Amino acid sequence: MKIFLHNLLAIFHKEFQSYFFSPISYIIAAVFWLIAGVFFGVLLDGIIQEVALQEQMGIGIGSRDVASEFLEGFLSLVVSLFLVLLPALSMGLYAEERKRGTLELLATSPMTNWVVAIGKLLGVLAFFSVLMFPLIIYEIIAFSAASPPLSLPIILVSHAALFLLVTAILSLGMFISSLTDSSVLAYIVTFIMILFLWILEGISSNVGGIFGDILGHLSLLNHYSSLIRGVVNPSSIVLFLSYIILGIFLTAQSIESLRYQRS
Repeated sequence: MKIFLHNLLAIFHKEFQSYFFSPISYIIAAVFWLIAGVFFGVLLDGIIQEVALQEQMGIGIGSRDVASEFLEGFLSLVVSLFLVLLPALSMGLYAEERKRGTLELLATSPMTNWVVAIGKLLGVLAFFSVLMFPLIIYEIIAFSAASPPLSLPIILVSHAALFLLVTAILSLGMFISSLTDSSVLAYIVTFIMILFLWILEGISSNVGGIFGDILGHLSLLNHYSSLIRGVVNPSSIVLFLSYIILGIFLTAQSIESLRYQRS
C-alpha cells in the first residue's frame, strides 16, 4: 500500500505540475475565468433587476428562493463551457506521452496502469479545482448577502454534482487520449462524445419505449440537472461513478495493450 500511494502521488504531482508549465493551460484558464465571470455577473444582475421590478410592481416574492434560482441557473449555464473546456484539459493526458515517446516507458514501468490512470485523473482534477476557485469565491460573496440564506446541503449537493460530472467527463476523455498521439484528434473525439452523452435525453424523448428510457438514464444532462436542484437520487450517483470507473478501466486496458505489444 505504501508503494502504491508513493507511485500515485508521484504521478499526481507530475501531472498537476505540468499544467503550470503549459501556455495552453493559462489560455484555457483566462478564457474560462472571463466567460464564467461574465455569466456570473449577467445572471446575478438579471435576477436582481427582476426582483427589484417585481417589488416596484407590488408582486410578492416571499415564496421565491432567489438564491437557489441563481445557483441552479449559474451551474446550468457554466456547465456549457465544460463542453469546450474539459476536452482541452484531457486531450494531452496520454496523447502527449505518445508523441514524446514516454508512454512506452510508463507502459513498461513497474507501476500498474491503474495507478498511472488514477494519478493522471487526480492531477487534472486538481488543476480544474484551481480554475473553479475564483468562482467559489464569487459564490461565497453573493450567497453571504442572500436573504433568506441558501441552505448549505443544497450548495454541497450542487457542487458535488458538478464535481462528479467533471470527473466522469475527464475520465472518459483520458481514455480517448490514450488511443492517439494527436491531441487535436483526442479533443475532437472527446467533444463529440460529451455532446452525445449530453443530448441523450433529447434523443430518448424522440425514441420512446424501453430503449428510450435506457438512453435517458445514460444522459449526463438528465442526472446533473436533478442533482443541482437538490434532488439526490442514488441512481444518478451510481451512473456518474460508473462513467468514472469505466474511463479509468478502459484507459488501463488501453495501456495494457501497449505493454503487451512492447513485450
